[in-house]
Amino acid sequence: MGREEEGSSSNQSELAAFSLALRDTPIEELLLYLCDNQSLVKAVPVNRWIVEGGKATLVWAPDADIRVAAIEIQRKRIAAGTATFLVKVKANR
Repeated sequence: MGREEEGSSSNQSELAAFSLALRDTPIEELLLYLCDNQSLVKAVPVNRWIVEGGKATLVWAPDADIRVAAIEIQRKRIAAGTATFLVKVKANR
């Protein structure tokens, strides 16, 4: 994950952690993911990558390899009718 060829960003570790949480959660189980990074919540908008389809692209996106892995798992979860929630919580709370 996060190979230099695909680029990297300051969100790389957060994206990787989210992707691993998706991977390790059974497709049929609800996932509530709490994070302290608003950028992560904005980086994986389900509607843009899964529902809209055709015009969305990750060509210039940093950490595209990690995003693709998360998006593919999200597609499977949506097809199974399983909810995934990303909630931003303040780090000092």
